[in-house]
Amino acid sequence: MRVLLIDDHALVRKGIEELLQSRGVQVVASVSSGEEGLRRARELSADIILLDIKMPGMTGIETLKQLRASGVGTPVVMLTMSREDADLNAALRGGAQGYLLKDIEPEELVPALNAVLHGDNVVAREMVGTLARLVGNEAGSGREARRPEAPFADLTPRELEILECVADGSSNKMIARELEITDGTVKLHVKAILRKLGVRSRVEAAVAAVEHGLGRKRRKPGPAPGA
Repeated sequence: MRVLLIDDHALVRKGIEELLQSRGVQVVASVSSGEEGLRRARELSADIILLDIKMPGMTGIETLKQLRASGVGTPVVMLTMSREDADLNAALRGGAQGYLLKDIEPEELVPALNAVLHGDNVVAREMVGTLARLVGNEAGSGREARRPEAPFADLTPRELEILECVADGSSNKMIARELEITDGTVKLHVKAILRKLGVRSRVEAAVAAVEHGLGRKRRKPGPAPGA
C-alpha cells in the first residue's frame, strides 16, 4: 500500500509515518500543506491519501474538493481530531472514502485503510451516531424512512449481537475477541447481515442499526468496548 500523507503538524506526520512504515506501508510523500499535497497527488501514484482537516491556508475540505475537481480519483481518508458534524458531512459529500480520528488505536489504522482499498467506506466509531443523524435528517425531508424494521427481524440472535458490535465501530478482530469466535466466522456473519439488510458496507449497516436503536451504547450506559 502506498500512502500520501497531508498534515500541517510535523510531529503528527512523523508519528503516523513511522506507524505506517512499521506495518509495511510505504509513505510515498509526507507534506505539510494542501497546496503541496495537490501537487504531489498529481505526480505520485499513491493508493490512498491521508488528509487532515484543520490546516492553515487551504483546509483539508478545500484540498479534497480540489483533488476531485482536478481529476484525482485516489481514495481519500480524512484523519483528524475534528468531531464536528459539519466536517464529517463536508468530507463525505466532498468524496472522501473515510473519516477517522487521530486517537484511533494504532492496530486499527492499517485495517481501516485496507477496507477502503477494497471499496468500503470507513467512519470512526465515535462518529457513527453523527452519521446516522445526518442520514436521518436527509431521510426525513419529505420521504419515508428508507429502511423498514422487517430486515432486522430476519437476523439471527448472533447476527444481531454482531450488528450491535458493528454499530459501536468494532472491527472483525475486536468482535471475534469479544464474542470468542474466529475472525472468519465474524466475516461470514457480517456478509449475511449486509445481504439481509440490503446494504453494501459496514458503515451503512452501522447507520441502520443506530437509526433503529440497536447500538449497545444507546441501549445501556457504560464505557465503550475496549480495543
